[in-house]
Amino acid sequence: MRIASWNVNSIKSRLDIVTNWLSSGACDVLLIQETKSQDVNFPVDAFTSIGWNVAIHGQKSYNGVAIASHFPIHDIITGLPGDDTDEQARYIEARIEQVHLASIYLPNGNPAPGPKFDYKLGWMERLNQRATALLATEQPIVLGGDFNVIPDDRDCYDPLGWEGDALTRPETRKAFRRLAYSGYCDALRARHPDDVIYTYWDYQAGAWQRDNGVRIDHLMLSPEAADRLVEVGVDKAPRGLEKPSDHTPIWCELDI
Repeated sequence: MRIASWNVNSIKSRLDIVTNWLSSGACDVLLIQETKSQDVNFPVDAFTSIGWNVAIHGQKSYNGVAIASHFPIHDIITGLPGDDTDEQARYIEARIEQVHLASIYLPNGNPAPGPKFDYKLGWMERLNQRATALLATEQPIVLGGDFNVIPDDRDCYDPLGWEGDALTRPETRKAFRRLAYSGYCDALRARHPDDVIYTYWDYQAGAWQRDNGVRIDHLMLSPEAADRLVEVGVDKAPRGLEKPSDHTPIWCELDI
């Protein structure tokens, strides 16, 4: 099973790019972030017409996550547990075949310090609690998405320029490392421990053309999923298309 994650930066604006990519056989399951669409307006028919099932959790104009799959989608949970007052659509969880998955759009957190950064850290605390609870099920788990975390300086083209940003602050990196300490594996680093690989390039200042990127999209695997990991990679081709998302897909293949 090939599982991919992609922040599409508006599903309506990128619909043809996404459905063409899926139709090419690029993956079996796609975790989608930043759909920027209410559930009622999500283009479900565009996915079902090419043989894909879809589960969605959206809100108007902002955020929004989804899971698209060639296989049936079961046990859908929308919203990250732990705060009933949080109305931001940033988390959806489901079971597909033997794999439990979550599509995650973690808050950016800028400017930091400040209320947005506090929200980010609180959200990460809830994510770590949920991730730990899922580990207890002892099943293959994939937590994928736009984590808005640059884990290490090698994951950024200009570490000094990003110093102090909410994506690189020590508190952010510490919260992200807790996933690894609890038992999750960074899929890309498991197969490519030393490579410089990016998943995001800003629209401005020729970032794509200069390869001024950062790695903020991640696939975190439970031990049961990591044991089945065959390969992982980043497909840069969609970022070079006309009117692309500023992110590109990251994928892993599991021997299921």
